[in-house]
Amino acid sequence: MNAEQILENAKTIAVVGLSRDPAKAAHGVPAVLQAHGFRIIPVHPSATELLGEKVYRSLKDIPEPVDLVDVFRPSPEAPGIARDAVEIGAKALWLQQGIVSAEARRIAEEGGLEYVENRCTAVVRATAAISKN
Repeated sequence: MNAEQILENAKTIAVVGLSRDPAKAAHGVPAVLQAHGFRIIPVHPSATELLGEKVYRSLKDIPEPVDLVDVFRPSPEAPGIARDAVEIGAKALWLQQGIVSAEARRIAEEGGLEYVENRCTAVVRATAAISKN
């Protein structure tokens, strides 16, 4: 499955590393996805609410199914996030632009997840005109 199909099939997106800072891509990209009808679930170590949604400390704390785990964290953190994504039964793992991890790819694919790295979900959404609204 290609990146466009993965995003088209997703409705609920857990965003690991969603930023409090509106100037950062890690805030703006999830906000754009949310504006286009995707359900965004923020994962952040200390915030309580971001983009009007309850924040969870880890993927494992999210009490509902997740289609896509969107990662805005440095590449060395990706394998651990991949393990958590497999554990919660996510359908896909997506590492944002500039984030690459051969180990995360191996963990995700061995766990049955679709995998994208070094691509921006907002760019793919815009280019493919994907909207849930």
